Amino acid sequence: MRLGKVSVLVLLLTLQSCLIQPGESKPLNNYHLSFAAKVIRIMDGDTMEVLYQNQPIKIRLAHIDCPEKRGHQPFGTKAKQALSDLCFGQMVTVQGQKYDRYKRLIAVVINQNKQVVNQEMIKQGMAWHFKKYSSDPLYAQLEVEARKHKIGLWQDSNALAPWEWRKPKVHALEK
Repeated sequence: MRLGKVSVLVLLLTLQSCLIQPGESKPLNNYHLSFAAKVIRIMDGDTMEVLYQNQPIKIRLAHIDCPEKRGHQPFGTKAKQALSDLCFGQMVTVQGQKYDRYKRLIAVVINQNKQVVNQEMIKQGMAWHFKKYSSDPLYAQLEVEARKHKIGLWQDSNALAPWEWRKPKVHALEK
């Protein structure tokens, strides 16, 4: 099949519109973009930075929410360490979905051992399935299994979800 110059130009412009640009906040035109990048920084249990084409890109792991490091939520530091152990310094595959309001790319990350890092964090009891933004039944099942076997943060029967931890604290004087 032979393409004319106009067809090639249209194809190139279409492909270019699908590429993720750092700092861009719009969805990816309903396309999922997959690329390889090196993990250069772990911010907390569900956020990292990768280097892609000499540009740092903040990644927020899709489907999960981890205990907060800020404010010293129990297991916050352990969740960060678990994510680091899974992928820091590695070349990973990033399957980008869209950008969030903080200009982080929401993505699924696959490490060099072919593990889906997002799922591994739940399996290790270091994350909740973030049902507000994910209806994926696999993540729900992984959380059920981790809870059942009291893995990681599920050792604490009163583990508080990060979205509850982030809510403003009620002051004792207001009661």
